[in-house]
Amino acid sequence: MREYLMFRLYGPMASWGDIAVGEYRSSFAHPSKSAVMGILAAAVGLRREEEDKQRQFASSYGFAVQVRAAGTLLRDYHTIQVPPKQKGVKHATRRSELLSPKLNTILSNRDYRCDAFYTIAIWDFIEHPPYSLAELALSLACPVFTLYLGRKSCPPALPVQACTIKAENLKQAFLNVDFPDKNIPSGLPESGHIATYWEGNDSGFESQHVIIRRDKPTSRRRWQFTDREERYAGVAPGKEG
Repeated sequence: MREYLMFRLYGPMASWGDIAVGEYRSSFAHPSKSAVMGILAAAVGLRREEEDKQRQFASSYGFAVQVRAAGTLLRDYHTIQVPPKQKGVKHATRRSELLSPKLNTILSNRDYRCDAFYTIAIWDFIEHPPYSLAELALSLACPVFTLYLGRKSCPPALPVQACTIKAENLKQAFLNVDFPDKNIPSGLPESGHIATYWEGNDSGFESQHVIIRRDKPTSRRRWQFTDREERYAGVAPGKEG
């Protein structure tokens, strides 16, 4: 038997960052591990500049997500300031760009997921993680820093209702979790199948394919990430287990 931390994420808008180049900021259809680890880090009070603690924290836990409602795509338009291109000048960070003496204004596109709803599972990857799953659950109920769904403009609209359960595997954990209210908020369209994404083996699910996501944080301060394997399976509603 293994212990799992289970909680849910829902908001009118969410944005789960993908690889961003230039003025287009896309959103994946389901949460990245870096985003969920950021939510948990905010809950326990880890600051972004605490890089060693952030790296240890992110690598200490396994991550899985079930997409209970995929939501709809919303594309928003912003104006942002960027420095003009100069020969021999490269900017490694956004801070460096904004310190440029001259700035131009360009149009930026940003994607959001509207009315998407997810169930998250977290488990220990190492023997002695920085926080127990029970401590993480308590922190999610009373977080040190404000929680948001990918961007600060996207707060959760429902309690995350974090709890810990014991199950033989991840498949049984998703099947057995019982939140105090209904799993799907009233009025949200359900998908024809429940997409499940996880890392690691022995999940109880039969992997249908593996995708590579660049969402394993290496530096929160510089906003740098590396690749991570994520497995996928789709199951019919009511047959999550």
